[in-house]
Amino acid sequence: MFQSVWVTEEVIRWSLRFCSRRYPWKQRSFLVTSSIKDTSLPSQQLAHSWGTKQSYTRLSSSLVSSVRFYSQGTIHNEELEEKERLSSAVAESSLTAETPSEPRQRRSPFLDHLQRCRSPCDVLDLTCQTSPTVRQVSNCLSQMWATTKKMSDEQRRYELQLMFEHPAFEKLLQKAMKSVGQMRSEDIAYSLLGMVKLGVPQSSRVVQTFLRNCQEKLNDFDEKSLSVVASCLEHMKGSPNVGALKDGMRLVVEARLPRIKNVMTLQIMMRLLGKDAPLDLKRKLEGKALSMADQFSLPNTQYMITTMTTMGFYSKPLLDICSKKIIENINGIPFNRLYTVLQSCRELHYRDVDLLTGISDYVTSMIDIWSNKQVILFLSLFENLVFCPAALMEAFAEKVIDNPEALTLKDLLCLLKVYSYLNYDLQHHRQQFLDSLSRALDSYLPKMSSYELLKAVYYLCLLGHFPSAPLEKLLQSSTLELFSSTAPKFLQSQERMFQTVHLCLSLDRPVLPLPLTVPPSVLGDPVSRIPSVNPHLSQALQSILEDLADTVLQEMVVVENSYFVDAVITKLLPNQTETEESSFAGEECSPAESSQRIAVICAPYSGFCYGTSNPRGPLAIKIRHLKILGYNPVLLSEQQLKSEPEEKRADFLRGRIFPEHLTSDARPKVEQLGS
Repeated sequence: MFQSVWVTEEVIRWSLRFCSRRYPWKQRSFLVTSSIKDTSLPSQQLAHSWGTKQSYTRLSSSLVSSVRFYSQGTIHNEELEEKERLSSAVAESSLTAETPSEPRQRRSPFLDHLQRCRSPCDVLDLTCQTSPTVRQVSNCLSQMWATTKKMSDEQRRYELQLMFEHPAFEKLLQKAMKSVGQMRSEDIAYSLLGMVKLGVPQSSRVVQTFLRNCQEKLNDFDEKSLSVVASCLEHMKGSPNVGALKDGMRLVVEARLPRIKNVMTLQIMMRLLGKDAPLDLKRKLEGKALSMADQFSLPNTQYMITTMTTMGFYSKPLLDICSKKIIENINGIPFNRLYTVLQSCRELHYRDVDLLTGISDYVTSMIDIWSNKQVILFLSLFENLVFCPAALMEAFAEKVIDNPEALTLKDLLCLLKVYSYLNYDLQHHRQQFLDSLSRALDSYLPKMSSYELLKAVYYLCLLGHFPSAPLEKLLQSSTLELFSSTAPKFLQSQERMFQTVHLCLSLDRPVLPLPLTVPPSVLGDPVSRIPSVNPHLSQALQSILEDLADTVLQEMVVVENSYFVDAVITKLLPNQTETEESSFAGEECSPAESSQRIAVICAPYSGFCYGTSNPRGPLAIKIRHLKILGYNPVLLSEQQLKSEPEEKRADFLRGRIFPEHLTSDARPKVEQLGS
């Protein structure tokens, strides 16, 4: 039974398209099937400028005078005459609607046939057989758009080409334009949305006419219609009519805000208002959204976060509510939506430990289901958020060790950046992981650009790993010559990476088959600018050292012409007497042997992985090199230092720099502060 019904519907559908011989366009249209694969169909090439036949039959004449459509004047007489002829049809269609004394009548056969249409041309063929009423014009445009939603890109292009070539399409749009004054607000909204989605040029007369009518009837639009128009405007280019309609909708939304009851409608309005909305209006929208928070579904929470990104508006209360809902239902969120949420968090500079941990744990659980590309996309976003997903990084490192050949060059560069910048210690897996990455990298050396090679070597240096093949290729004269033509905007970054490679070769002294050095020509000027002294740190250090003998304080010290150190405290070691020193005749003690050098580094919040005291890559390599040079680094965060009351700041620093001076009572407190 089901099979026979399906066959019948298919026969009817195809007979509508092929059996009628009244339109010679049908045969011509199918001649393009051989070349449709290579045909791109921008709306400017496909669509006519539908309006009056005399002036709008070609796209070249589709540019619309902004004065005509921006103004609130009367409609052309020809359109008024058509509306008068259509008024009787509107009255007749209203007779078939539901009345108080009668139950709902059987739906129009036209709408039943419309629902069975499977392509835009099916709809147009139907309009040739039965002329749609004013209210059915909107149904036709909406159905035409709906039929293309699930098509492949190639099929959609082909069907849209047939649609634009169909003679009934221009007639349908002419009828829509002339009857717009008789349409309900909801029909106007859906008609406009359908035309824009189908690719009708936004500068065409029909679209501009609908935009002007939306302006004129804006006060009559209900919540649903406003939502549809807002959704449409979100995808439209700027024009006088679009701008005027947006301005009008801002006023309407602000006036009706207390009466909005639907969360999705509110979100669409928020997106429409966008970044240009005044701050006080954004605050009102925030208050309205908070008042409706108990209605948020899981999709609402995801969409609210992306909506705030669109508005350029940060609301921590709203973000916290959405985060909690997402954490509770994270297993029901597909990859694309979860990735979009995390992207929005990055753009909003919003970081919540529970949300980030929940997402990273979920990604870890999906590591054998998702592709390498999907997992690496999340790893890259976590790195941008300065969050170290330890369990995920551990699990993916094992996957890389098992099959490094599966990584593309882009994957490799991304992984090297993530693991080096987040400074995650893989412990017993570390060497295996780095060797696996190095082997995979060697296979791509012939294909890599010079800048990709520099980035790869730089990341490996941050990790303290020095494979000879990429280093030798980078420092070949033929490769170095390519960096002489670097664009100015990339030059500073390039010089910084070469400086790091130079320091690693000089200080880490890796064992290499051939001695390698970085030529001065690519190093630039290491000392670009000296930062100002941190007053909170300076005052506290001076207070500490007043009572200590044999100590010297130096502030803003430059080490190895590259690393800035906020303060160096040199403390003489009282281990040797003059008699003992004289016994070593002719031998001079080095500064490291005769003194203790403490390097105090007060790093910004961004220098650490979020929520931890673990330094990120550039700061970690600075500490590593200071230790090689004989310094005892003491790492502080600016936020931690500022959070201490002024009267307790000196005691806090004393506990971090000179822990041996702590009393037993104070020691636990200082350890807690330093954690």
